Amino acid sequence: MKELNVNANKSNLLKVQAFINEQLDAVQCPMLTQIAIDVAVEELFINIASYAYGGKEGTATVQVTIHKQPLSAEITFIDSGVQYNPLAQADPDITLAAKERKKGGLGIYMVKNSMDDMKYTYKDGQNVLTVIKNL
Repeated sequence: MKELNVNANKSNLLKVQAFINEQLDAVQCPMLTQIAIDVAVEELFINIASYAYGGKEGTATVQVTIHKQPLSAEITFIDSGVQYNPLAQADPDITLAAKERKKGGLGIYMVKNSMDDMKYTYKDGQNVLTVIKNL
């Protein structure tokens, strides 16, 4: 497992993506899979940076574990911000026109549908969100 600790601000998104992509490159992750992971990482990290600490400074830990059987990437985001389980929210009704839908939730919906698994726990005062993508 590799780990990166950063301030939870939007300016660190590229650093987080570069860290994850380094791990993916090491196992020759297909480009389309890497792009899907990059999009998910952007959504999840920007949500932490935007909402976890209510406008105050906070940190985020990103952990990457590459599993061999089956070959997959497990990416975990940990923050000490406000407790929030994105999986507990109802999926948006994508059959409605954009102006008829409630605001929010589409990004997490996209992440849930592009990753092979997604888990959330709240442990020791920390949000722990994990996504898994088969490579």
